[in-house]
Formats: sequence, C-alpha cells, structure tokens
Amino acid sequence: MRRYYTRACNFYYGKESKILLSKKKTLPLNGLQEISFDHIEIITRKSKKKIFIKDLKKLSKKLQKQIIFDLNKITLKNKNFSNLNFQKLPNIMGVLNLTPDSFSDGGRFNKTSKGIKHALEMTSAGANLIDVGGESTRPGSKTVNPKNEWNRIYRILRLVCKKVPVSLDTRKSEIMEKGIKLGVKIINDVSGLNYDKKTLDILKKYQIPFVIQHSKGTPENMQIKPTYKNELLEIYDFFEKKIKTLRSIGIKHSDIILDPGIGFGKNLKHNMNLISKISIFHSLGFPILVGNSRKRFIKEVAKNNDSKKRIGGTVASSIYLMMQGVQILRIHDVNELIQGVKVFKELLNN
Repeated sequence: MRRYYTRACNFYYGKESKILLSKKKTLPLNGLQEISFDHIEIITRKSKKKIFIKDLKKLSKKLQKQIIFDLNKITLKNKNFSNLNFQKLPNIMGVLNLTPDSFSDGGRFNKTSKGIKHALEMTSAGANLIDVGGESTRPGSKTVNPKNEWNRIYRILRLVCKKVPVSLDTRKSEIMEKGIKLGVKIINDVSGLNYDKKTLDILKKYQIPFVIQHSKGTPENMQIKPTYKNELLEIYDFFEKKIKTLRSIGIKHSDIILDPGIGFGKNLKHNMNLISKISIFHSLGFPILVGNSRKRFIKEVAKNNDSKKRIGGTVASSIYLMMQGVQILRIHDVNELIQGVKVFKELLNN
C-alpha cells in the first residue's frame, strides 16, 4: 500500500497552456500541449497538501523521489490504440445497449436496423468507439445467461464490427472470446475483471486492449449502502494491485484503460469526490475512462431540474472531466456532447 499519492492539479487549457509551457512554468499532462499544470496535491490517508511544482526541492529527498516517479508517469505521452487518439481530448465511446432493461435506453436499439443506424450515427458524429453491450448492469439488475446475452448482440455485433471500431461491454469470458473473433477492439468489463475467473486467461491469450473498471459488489446489490474509508485511495490501490496481478500472469502490454466506475457501488458523495479529484489516477500511467452519461448523480445534484436524457448534466460533467485530463468519455448523446466541447474549446481559445 502506498504511503503517498500524487495528484496533478491547477490545470491550464488551450492557448494559455501552450504559452505557459513555452515559458516552462507548467508541466504537460500526458505529453499534451493543450493541457498542463503547475501544482500537485500530496495525499496520505491522514493529510493532503498542495504545492507548486517549482517547490518540490523543499520536500525531503525520499518524498521528492516518490513525487518525481509519479510525475514521470503523469507527463508521459499515452500511446494510441484501438482508434483512440490520446493526442487530443476527449475521445468518445458511444453507448449501444442491446438490452431490454438498460437504465436509460433499454429496448430502443435491439432491432438490427436500428442498432446499426445508431452505431453509424454516433461514429459520424465523432465517436472513436462504439461500446456494445447485451447485459444491463444498472443498479438492481440481475445476471443474464451467457446464451441469452450472446443472442442479443450477435447479429448486430457481427455487422457493426465490419463498419466501425467496437468495444465489447461484457463480464463473461465466453462472450469476450466470441466478440474478439468477430473483431472487437477493446474488452470493457464493468466487474474489474473479477466476475469470471477465465477472463484473465482470455485477455492473456489474445493480448487485446481492455478496460479495468472499479465496481463494489454486483449490480444486484452494489447500491445498497456502499461504504469506503477513503474511496479515492481505495480505488487507486485497487487499480495498482490489479496491474501488478496482470503483470505477474504475463499480460505485459500497456493498452489498458482505467475506469473508476461512477455509480457502481458509490453514493453521491463518492461519485462527486471521484469526479472532482479524478486527476489522481494519472499517476498510474494509463488512460482514464469515465462513464458519466445520464448517471443518477446528475439527478441527485439537479433535483427538480432533472430530465430524461440529462444532457445538461452530462455535458457539464464531461467538460469538467476533460479539464482534468480524462482521455475517454462513455456517452449516450454523442453529437450533443461533441457540440458542447467544440463550443467550449472555441470560446476558451478565442
């Protein structure tokens, strides 16, 4: 278990970032020119302290060594893979749920023609990947038999994989292997690779990129009074331990994405703390994915201003996450989100 954690903070974006980088007043996040930072927050389980990067020399030599190790990971350029371009922010994973009971769009795209059309529309709007899933993992949902899950997605998945880059949202190794053979680019397992013991064997066999998502409990029980002593650091430790396990079994590549799992075994306080402090995960050295789209935390914050698609809350939280350097956003309303990002960037750089 780590004693110190390093969180990059006080970010600059766009034109201002480039100017400050040229004057060497900031450090680039993930090697990018469009986002940089000049502070870090040093966090322990008992305290936290923000300092200017230029003041690192005031720390003890032992602590300096740890912080510099973390900064090397924070500033390292991410390698592109699976149609994800980490030289720009954000990348978009468009959601294609082929389920009758997903929390916001269950049953809407189950027919082959509708599913294909929606995948192509999201790609045309700017999605880098289409995330196809046949099992709802909303709070309270029950496990779907692998045969039923595959029957829900097979026809559309087979056709979509021929047209656009696809990630496969599943917890089951059997579905993963079938999807890989059809040409999916990424495995997205919401269980953190914990649901199916054979999952690691499949990932090792095919050496395919994948997402590690943190989830506490199962979809059936995850929202029944979830508790943490420190959700931020506990999830960080979960990722660090999981990476060590993967390395120990022979998965050596770095085409790995980390997702803190907003809404998966977290209440409003946990979700808001994770989003507001999301930049802590940059020191693990892997791209970050967040599924904030249409999530319940938007309703809990907006209260009487809630709406069915929650586009306002999704766009607002997405831009905030982008400003913290989050590389990938999992989004239902792709066109609307990219519209908001384009307007924001234009105003910022004017």
